[in-house]
Amino acid sequence: MSKTLIVPGLDGSPAPHWQDWWARTDPNAMIVDLPDPRRPVREAWEAALAVMILRHPNSILVGHSLGSVLIAQMLTRWSGLKVRGAILVAPADPLAGTEDCKRIRRFGPLPDIALDVPAVLVASRNDPWMSFDRSRDLAETLGADLIDLGHAGHINMASGFGPWPGGKVIRDRMLEQTERPSVLRRLLGQTGAALSRRAPLAGT
Repeated sequence: MSKTLIVPGLDGSPAPHWQDWWARTDPNAMIVDLPDPRRPVREAWEAALAVMILRHPNSILVGHSLGSVLIAQMLTRWSGLKVRGAILVAPADPLAGTEDCKRIRRFGPLPDIALDVPAVLVASRNDPWMSFDRSRDLAETLGADLIDLGHAGHINMASGFGPWPGGKVIRDRMLEQTERPSVLRRLLGQTGAALSRRAPLAGT
């Protein structure tokens, strides 16, 4: 079975983030160890992800926030990487101009060409790191299917993601879709509400 390579964003994805939960509960998934997540260097992150892709060809890449941006940039700039598909969750805009974006500015600008692998972009309508309109435009540019989770914040611990079974559902549908490409729209044509289900964080 294809591996699922989970790509964290700025500051990593420690428990109880859904990426940590996914890696711990899925024997076919692993988190990509990106150097110095608090002070990310684009070239170092690209090299770390490229090594993992080369070790595990035909994987599904699942990124969150800056990890989503890293995946999109690599797939549009690095030729020859064998990737089965990409799931981009809550991409962060490195050039949004906010105070929080200073640490990720070197990861901009966002790609402006389509990906050559099946892709899904999962967006929220109240994400402080990227507006929904910008997310929709990015999905169109990348040739990615857009999943609208409604008002889900940055789809992280602060907004209740925590365990997120919906992420695995998206991955499983992508695995099936890449085996039978003709059913792409049918498999990914589910409502965002159905995929937004997540288990509550401990203590909530």
